[in-house]
Amino acid sequence: MSELNIKLITADQAMKMLRDRHAKRNERFPQLISAGSFILPDYYLTRKREAFKIRRHTFLKKKSRSYVAFDSENGQTLWLRNFNSLSEAMFWLNTGLKPADTDSSNSFAKWKESHATEINELKDQLRAMSKLKKKEIVKATKAKK
Repeated sequence: MSELNIKLITADQAMKMLRDRHAKRNERFPQLISAGSFILPDYYLTRKREAFKIRRHTFLKKKSRSYVAFDSENGQTLWLRNFNSLSEAMFWLNTGLKPADTDSSNSFAKWKESHATEINELKDQLRAMSKLKKKEIVKATKAKK
């Protein structure tokens, strides 16, 4: 069983990745700044076409219990996808399959059972991040008073 190499990121880091992808879209062999698998919690991606539907813009919007998976493992392409659960996002980053996809060797249920410890570790990191945010908000409100 391989160790999953998935990191939680912040909205600022995600925006840097999107800007980097946008800046290097016309290069023949782009090299992205950050390669790997990442998950942005509490956000989702929206896309909007403007300028006579020629130019497509990608936006991050705040939404609790929603996850955006960023996959730039090869260092040249940034793949993005919205998910409703953390384990579904991790499954897509690890296997490249959606939970509803059927594959004879991989199913979401089997994968979830075999990677339960990694899923719980990432959930614990997510809880720790939210506790830190809550503490910072409380400190900021106390400082204003």
